[in-house]
Amino acid sequence: MIFVGIDVAKNKHDCFITNSDGEVLFKSFTISNNLDGFDKLYQKIESVMEDVSKVKVGLVYPSVINSTF
Repeated sequence: MIFVGIDVAKNKHDCFITNSDGEVLFKSFTISNNLDGFDKLYQKIESVMEDVSKVKVGLVYPSVINSTF
């Protein structure tokens, strides 16, 4: 099992990937809030876990969202 943490923002997302043993698989990295950014995230996940059904994702987002978001 791997765990992906994503700190959500309007233009970019900060991510972190670890496994169930607590081993850091990818230190904090940033992706763009677009298809290329999510492709980058998916490639990193896929590089450490073939069965993506064994991936848990947690999101952190701001409590106050700008109305233009």
